[in-house]
Amino acid sequence: MPEPVRPGPRVQKPPAPDFGLGAWRRELDAGGRVHIDRPLPFLVLNRYADEAASIARRLATISAAHLVWPAGGDADAGAITRLDSVLAHQARDFPSYLLLWLHDLPRDASIAEDSPRLEPFRFTVAASGGAPAHAAARRLRDALAGACIELREAAIEDAGAPDLPAALAALVEGSAGIGVLSLGLPRIYLAPGSDAVYPQVFHELETLAFDALLQALAAFVEAATPDIRVPHRTLGRSRFIKAAVAVDRDLAAISASFDFLLSVSPINTVEAMERFHAAGSDKAPEFRYRPLTVSPELSKRALYSIDVRAVEDPVLEQLFLQKQRELDQQLTMLQGRNTPAFKYASVIQYGAVEASLLGEARGILAREDAAAGNEDTACVDCHAVREAAEALIARYRHKAPLFQAEVCLRDDIAPGLMVSGRSVLVSTATRMRRWRLDALLQHEVGVHVLTCVNGSAQGLSIFGSGLAGYEGIQEGLGVFAEYLVGGLGRSRLRLLAARVVVVDAMLDGAEFVDCDRMLRRDHGFTPRAAFNIVARVFRSGGLAKDAIYLRGLKEVFAWVAGGRPLDAFWTGKIAASHVPVVDELRARGILREPAVLPEFLSRPEARARLARVRGGEPFLELVQA
Repeated sequence: MPEPVRPGPRVQKPPAPDFGLGAWRRELDAGGRVHIDRPLPFLVLNRYADEAASIARRLATISAAHLVWPAGGDADAGAITRLDSVLAHQARDFPSYLLLWLHDLPRDASIAEDSPRLEPFRFTVAASGGAPAHAAARRLRDALAGACIELREAAIEDAGAPDLPAALAALVEGSAGIGVLSLGLPRIYLAPGSDAVYPQVFHELETLAFDALLQALAAFVEAATPDIRVPHRTLGRSRFIKAAVAVDRDLAAISASFDFLLSVSPINTVEAMERFHAAGSDKAPEFRYRPLTVSPELSKRALYSIDVRAVEDPVLEQLFLQKQRELDQQLTMLQGRNTPAFKYASVIQYGAVEASLLGEARGILAREDAAAGNEDTACVDCHAVREAAEALIARYRHKAPLFQAEVCLRDDIAPGLMVSGRSVLVSTATRMRRWRLDALLQHEVGVHVLTCVNGSAQGLSIFGSGLAGYEGIQEGLGVFAEYLVGGLGRSRLRLLAARVVVVDAMLDGAEFVDCDRMLRRDHGFTPRAAFNIVARVFRSGGLAKDAIYLRGLKEVFAWVAGGRPLDAFWTGKIAASHVPVVDELRARGILREPAVLPEFLSRPEARARLARVRGGEPFLELVQA
């Protein structure tokens, strides 16, 4: 008679990347919900009272796997039943499982509204149920140690054993392999004597406590699973909920309701230039503008009706908040169009000119005056530009069918090119140096359109339209592309430097005529070139944006020279400050790899120049070589 087959010991599996069908999310009959993003060896629990603001509830609900429910008989019973079934299911893959119990610490009732005392800033930590749970507790204490908010440093107290509700404690007692980690959270975000919330304090507490919790969960996973190391941020959610899609959609709708650059750019630049020169160049031109397509006041009202906190993801919430504020700023600028207020609002958006940047711009102008005239002067018109742009887009589309873009000839924009979303807009007044055409298209198509296409494929449109503050590094990348393909000529570099000098002069109170004269008299620009530079800077009352090109180029050079890769920047339209965020979202599986990379990066001459930049040669020596 054969020996009976005995089941082998259950093996702790690492966290799985996906259920395959999206997150498992259920509402409980008596209130509350369970949400499990993917197979994970932990569950965050919170039983909440009927209180307006609870940091414990908030932290639980933004976790990748959580069960939250209101305190009360039926709700407690329903939650315990649901938890029992979750534990039975998860035990198949995770013989060692962690319940993370979050609770709000009681408030100090002796602190009155007018008291100079504040709520104690302390956390309580306790663990039970085995070595992995205690490893998590140690990591949690370490992560919270030194936490500082409003100049107050947190105290970490050992609470002994987790203090669980009786039914929950009984369930844990009867289940094998369950560890418990509890964290008591301070109520320092509530005003004394009321339920009013200090929002900034709440946000800071949420940010630091959530990161500490992820570190503790990573410690548990590493202790329970042999030979595994887990970056703690990968234990966040791997997908966004419907609320995030709704917030993204609403922000995108407001963003798409107006084209900021077209709204602040004149429609009669060529005509104004001809009149300006015909009149002796001593009277500021009169520009005309398109009527606004939106009411800034109504758009602001709609903007702030969007509840970005509903996305249940601190990282996405912060990105949406930043975008909300940037749209607000753009709408404020539209409100102040052609008034003195516009100039000051543009400084808030784009910044003033720092002394170092101004010095380098003046140095470029001083050095390049004599040599700039050696470039090939053969020109192409708008039709040649359109044909070349369409050919480049077709090559990208051959590699990636989602690379859908268009090229439009426009009578109502200043000479040159600009990109709006996936549209390359070419002024019919354009005449440009033929040798510059490839470089300019790598800038406009290979950077601006490409990052729009890649960002739009990420599932959230904000990565295609642009995260807040993306423009500086984006324009820097565009000019860097020109440099890599050998198209950043001396005349182009002088133009970027002149923009910086004129922005600084404009902010310092100089008038249009003063700046135009300065460029022609002091720096040798032609009347046409000088007018176009100054017109860009003085549009709508004074736009500080044009200093970002040279500043952004410097930033990219410094980035590459520092040994950091450019990969994250092709994911979508992001600022340099967003790279850690993009890395985290990619690690969590929320963002994908770029669908298509810039073709100029594969060119031998581009690789050679990239190597020189990585070698650390000074920025100005490289671009002026």
